[in-house]
Amino acid sequence: MAQFVPWLVFLHVLTAIVAFGPTFAFAIYGAQAGQQPQHANFMAHANHVVSDRLVLPLALTMPVTGLLIVWASGIDLTAAHWLALAIVLYVIAILISIFVQRPATMKLIDLTATPPGAGGPPPELPATVRSIQRNGMILGLLVVVIVALMVVKPSF
Repeated sequence: MAQFVPWLVFLHVLTAIVAFGPTFAFAIYGAQAGQQPQHANFMAHANHVVSDRLVLPLALTMPVTGLLIVWASGIDLTAAHWLALAIVLYVIAILISIFVQRPATMKLIDLTATPPGAGGPPPELPATVRSIQRNGMILGLLVVVIVALMVVKPSF
């Protein structure tokens, strides 16, 4: 099975790049939407569609290719602490994405679906945006730490 490891690693890394790469642009899109509020709903909806149709489906394949790599290469998970930590961080990131970030994005889409009335935007809009920004930074940091663990493979 060792002959398949390079191909599995290639597939795993390529999938990670395609899955998580776009998420680093979400902050830029969000900042632009803040500068041009008339486009906020479009950007929130576009980010949601990219997340639901690209990011999450591909991210959810990562355990499959990862487990195949572990199996084909004979990695001892009890000795590879860096890998165990990366897996835990991955699970945390996926849980935040599905159960925190996704609902917040859906709320943002609802809050920006109609132009603000005479009283301005809904009062929960700024808190929702801050939550999405904060959790986006946390998710980005988790991705960077996971990549660092996978590449460096520190011994601890």
